[in-house]
Amino acid sequence: MRKTRIRAALIAAAAVMAAAGAVAQQRPARITTASGEWRTYGGDLRSTRYSLLDQINRTNFSTLEVAWRFKTDSLGPRPEFNLQSTPLMVGGKLYTTAGTRRAVTALDAESGEMLWMYSLNEGKRGEGAPRRLSGRGLAHWTDGRDERVVYVTPGYQLIALDAKTGRPVQGFGRGGIVDLKLGADQDIDLVTGEIGLHAAPVIAGDVVIVGAAHLPGSIPRTHNNVKGYIRGYDVRTGRRLWIFHTIPRLNEAGYETWEDESAAVNGNTGVWAQMSVDEELGLVYLPVEIPTGDYYGGHRPGNGLYGESLVAVDFRTGKKRWHYQLVHHGVWDFDIPCAPVLADIVVNGRQIKALAQPTKQGWVYVLDRTTGEPVWPLEEREVEQSTVPGEKTSRTQPFVVKPPPFDRQGVSVDDLIDFTPELRAEAVKLVSRYKMGPLFTPPVVSTWPGPLATLMLPSTTGGVNWPGGALDPETNYLYVYSITQIAQLGLVESDAKRSDMRYVRGTAQDPAAPSRPAAPAGAAGEEAGPPALAVQGLPIVKPPYGRITALDLNKGDLVWQIAHGETPDNIRNHPALKGLTIPRTGRIGRIGPLVTKTLVIAGEAGFFTTPGGQRGAMLRAYDKATGAEVGAVYMPAPQTGSPMTYQLNGRQYLVVAISGGNYSGELLAFRLPQESTTTSN
Repeated sequence: MRKTRIRAALIAAAAVMAAAGAVAQQRPARITTASGEWRTYGGDLRSTRYSLLDQINRTNFSTLEVAWRFKTDSLGPRPEFNLQSTPLMVGGKLYTTAGTRRAVTALDAESGEMLWMYSLNEGKRGEGAPRRLSGRGLAHWTDGRDERVVYVTPGYQLIALDAKTGRPVQGFGRGGIVDLKLGADQDIDLVTGEIGLHAAPVIAGDVVIVGAAHLPGSIPRTHNNVKGYIRGYDVRTGRRLWIFHTIPRLNEAGYETWEDESAAVNGNTGVWAQMSVDEELGLVYLPVEIPTGDYYGGHRPGNGLYGESLVAVDFRTGKKRWHYQLVHHGVWDFDIPCAPVLADIVVNGRQIKALAQPTKQGWVYVLDRTTGEPVWPLEEREVEQSTVPGEKTSRTQPFVVKPPPFDRQGVSVDDLIDFTPELRAEAVKLVSRYKMGPLFTPPVVSTWPGPLATLMLPSTTGGVNWPGGALDPETNYLYVYSITQIAQLGLVESDAKRSDMRYVRGTAQDPAAPSRPAAPAGAAGEEAGPPALAVQGLPIVKPPYGRITALDLNKGDLVWQIAHGETPDNIRNHPALKGLTIPRTGRIGRIGPLVTKTLVIAGEAGFFTTPGGQRGAMLRAYDKATGAEVGAVYMPAPQTGSPMTYQLNGRQYLVVAISGGNYSGELLAFRLPQESTTTSN
C-alpha cells in the first residue's frame, strides 16, 4: 500500500511539474531591457523602446564620444543611402540588417568589429522586390541551447541563421530558408509577385510571425493585387502553423463587409509595420494597412475588414480574439503605420491592460488590449462624402476624444505660412485652386483650373510613420515624433496601360502647357505623391514641421510638445525672412525616439549647417518630464533608423543608424569618455 501511495504521489508530482512546464511553454518569459541588452526591435515585445539605463544622462549627454562606427557600403553591389535598421544586442553581440542586399551582420558590441556576415543574392527576384534595401531589422530567439536570428529577405524569404556562426539552420525549411511566396493561400509569382516586407519579423514563444508589404498604392497596377495575409511559423522547423486572412474568405467573419463579393478581387491589406506581443495574454497585435487603392475605393465597396484595423490574434493559432477598425473604407492612405505600444495604465483608479496606437492621422487610439474596447469613447461622426464617380465612402468615421491630437488635423487658411503678410498672401492665392476642409475630407477628381486636389493635413505619411512611439512605463507617458506637411489628394482617370483602377492619384495639367509623360504604376517616388506645396521655396504651412509630443496615458492629456529638428538652412537663410527671428521650426522626416530612465533621445531627420560650418545633424536629448533640451551631439548625417541602447562591461552605448543625401549608411555607436563613466558609476 505504501509503495502504491509513493508511486501515486510521484505520478501526481510529475503531473504537476508537467502542467507547470506546459504553462511555462504556453507563457514565454517576458522579454525586457532590464539586463542591459536590446533583444527585440522595440526593446521588448511591447514596443516600448524603453531602457532603465541611466549612465548616459542629462549631466553628461553632450560629452558623448564615438565609440565605433560601422560602414555598410560593401554589403551589396552598391552603397545604401537609407539605412533604417535598428540593431539587436544579445550576449555581447550586435545583430543587424544592412546594405542593398539586406545582409545580416554580427558585430562585437564593444568594438563594432564584424564577427560574421550572411547575404543571399536573389537575382531578379530581389532586384524587382517591392520593399528593397536593408530593411528595419531582424528577430532573435533562443531556448537556452539553440540560438538563432531570423529575418525576411527583399525577395520575401524567411531565413533562420545560427547566431554564433551566421550559417543557415539546416533543419529550418529547406536549408534554412522558407519561401514566403509559397503556402500563402493564393498563387504568387516567385519572381514578380508584388509582395515583400521591410519590417522585422516578431517571435513570440516559438512562433515567428511575418507580415506583408506591397508597392505604394497611388497607382496600383491592379486592384486585384496580392493579398497581404499574416502567417505564423515554427521557429525550429519553419513549418507554417497558421495563416490569418486579412481579407476574409467566403464564410469567414468580415466577408460581408466587402459588398458585391469584392473581397475576391482586391488585395493588399497587409501588415507592413512592426507588431507587438503580450506574452501573458498570448496575443499578437496586427496593425493592418488599407486595401488596394490608397485613394480610390470604388472597386471595393463596403467597410472592408480588416483594412485599417487593429487585430488581436492568438500567436499560437492565428485565431482572432478581437478587432477594431480605425478607418472605414479608407481613401486617405491611413495605413496603421507602426506597432501599438502596450501599457498597463490606471484610469480613474482602474487598472487597464491597454495599448496605444499612434497613427498617421495625428491621434493615439487607446484600447483595452484584452477586449479591444476603447478606454475613452471613440465617437462615430458624420463626414463629408465623396463626389468621385463610382466611389461610396463611409457616412461616419471614428473620432478620438482622448488623448487630444498630437498634430494639426485638417487644412484652413489659418494653417498657412504667416512669416510675413506677403508670404501669407501668396499662400492664400495658391490654395484657392484646391479644396480644403477638416480631417476625412475626401479626394476629388482633379480638374483644371481647379480644384486640383484636396489638401490634407496630416499628410499621407503622417502624423506618425513607421518608427512609432516610445513609452515610459514608470509614468505611462507616451512620446511620439510627428510631422506637419500638407498632401495633395487629386485623382485622374486611369488608362489600361498603367492600371485597371478607374481612378488613380494624379493632378490635372494646364491644357496649354506641354504634356508630360505619366508615371508608370509603382514608379519610384510614387509614395511621395506630387511635390509639396511651397511659397518661394518655403513650406506652405506654419511651423513646427517636426515635433515631439508627450501624452499621459493615465489621464489622456497632452503633457508637453516641442519642435524637434534644427531649422533647415533654406529657411534660416531665406532672403524673404532676413531680419526676422524665427524660432526653431523642427523638420519633417521619419525618426523614432528612445526613452531611458531620465531622457527622451532622438536624432534629426535632415542636414543643416552648424555654426562651425559642418554639414550634419544632431542627436538630441530631452528631459522626459518637461521636454527641456538637456544635451546634443553632432552626427555627420541624419538619423534614419531608430536608436537603441545597451550596457556592456560597465559602459552604456547608444547606437543609431545614419544616412541620407550623399552619405551612405553607417551605424554610429556613442559612449561616455572613460573618466565620465567612472564618475557616473
